[in-house]
Amino acid sequence: MMEQLVRSIHPSAVVHPSAQLDEGVKIGPFCLIGANVKIGKSTVLHSHVVVEGYTTMGARNEVFPYASIGHAPQDLKYRNEPTTLVIGDSNKIREGVTLQPGTIQDKGTTIIGNANLFMAYTHVAHDCIVGDQNVFANAMQLAGHVVVGNQCVIGALSGIHQFCRIGDLAMLAAGSKVTHDIPPFTTCQGDRAVLRGLNAIGLKRKGYTTDDLQKLKQAYRILFLEGHATIPIALEAITPLDLKSSEAVRIFCNFVENSTRGVTRPELSSSPDEN
Repeated sequence: MMEQLVRSIHPSAVVHPSAQLDEGVKIGPFCLIGANVKIGKSTVLHSHVVVEGYTTMGARNEVFPYASIGHAPQDLKYRNEPTTLVIGDSNKIREGVTLQPGTIQDKGTTIIGNANLFMAYTHVAHDCIVGDQNVFANAMQLAGHVVVGNQCVIGALSGIHQFCRIGDLAMLAAGSKVTHDIPPFTTCQGDRAVLRGLNAIGLKRKGYTTDDLQKLKQAYRILFLEGHATIPIALEAITPLDLKSSEAVRIFCNFVENSTRGVTRPELSSSPDEN
């Protein structure tokens, strides 16, 4: 018979009677848990953590002191509507992190996936969608309505403009100021951020083949470096080639094709071979 995990609530914590805490949840000193909060199995709140609003957290999350989760979004249009924040499993949320719910002007919810690391003082604003296994370095800021894929690394002090998308396995250097979509598998840096090439090391670590990498380099070159008048013309130039036999290239091209804000581009001297 499986041993039941025991909930632990420090005497100084304030937990609303209506809050739902699964087995094995540990609530540390001076935490505050609101009435409509649900916290999943074996999640740990160390101390001085506030979880409010219609917030649902999954299992095995770890939250460090002074994080603020589920408080009203920083949007002047917000009028206390019962919008939601949904957090998956196995996320690590460090000191001073702020995660906020959605607004009725969009989906009404902010969604955070699994196994993400939010370093100290990072911020996720209303209506964002965050995938899995991302690393957000210290004081990184996501504005409202941002979409982040999977396995991205976003450097310290970076700022992502509202409605931008960050593709899978993208890597943003510290201090990047992003105002357009960042294609998957790329690196970017700067104010304003520009593409610096492909995230070749990250691709290799995740098991992409040499063939995938070579085809991505060719697709990157056609899209951004050959001087095509528009992105649709550049995508047409890729179509007759065998490049889309690589799933990575298909993901890359589909992301660029479906961009509504426009995609971040490299400086004219950039090359996909730099990384």
